[in-house]
Amino acid sequence: MLHVSETEKVTVEAEGIALPAEMAVGKPLSLLAHGITDIEIHFLQIKYNAIGAYFEKSHVLLEHLEKWNGSKAEELVEDDAFFQALVSAPVEKLFRVVVIMEIKGSQYGVQLESSVRDRLVAADKYEDDEEEALEKVTEFFQSKYFKPNSVITFHFPATPGTAEISFATEGKDEVNVTVENENVAAMIQKWYLGGASAASPTTVRSLVDHFAALLSP
Repeated sequence: MLHVSETEKVTVEAEGIALPAEMAVGKPLSLLAHGITDIEIHFLQIKYNAIGAYFEKSHVLLEHLEKWNGSKAEELVEDDAFFQALVSAPVEKLFRVVVIMEIKGSQYGVQLESSVRDRLVAADKYEDDEEEALEKVTEFFQSKYFKPNSVITFHFPATPGTAEISFATEGKDEVNVTVENENVAAMIQKWYLGGASAASPTTVRSLVDHFAALLSP
């Protein structure tokens, strides 16, 4: 059972949603990026989710990214290798997704499945095991209803290979599913941290700004 706790009361606001500055599953994880997913319809901005990306903030992470020491945010945002390195970094990560606009869980699940499958196919990593793992995720979201302030949590252990997903709404206990496929787990990360093709450009921008500061001489 995935158990996530807020380890301090300091929060950062993203579109009116308060995101804890630090959370923990095992080790403390620091909020290193935040943003939203949205779409523009007839010049109106429809905001769906607020997103917080948390990382184990340690020398291991910075050593893993030392190739980019001194890089500017404008350079990082265009560098696919940087985002791939973030995904493969041997540190614990967590994405907290807070619902702003209510939708059916099945809609979210289909979006995730389609985006992850397309990335796997492009990388020639979509086989029966990946299809089965993705179907498990889609089924998990199928019966859910995303009311405002519902929370989806994606937890990625330091050792690559799995992703733990939980959903909680209206103060009810979280329900969980574990994805035991390294390729699918990695591509879920890339869905949110995949540079130009990511689901949330604002989160990516926040991420590169933060890491440009962390990697400065």
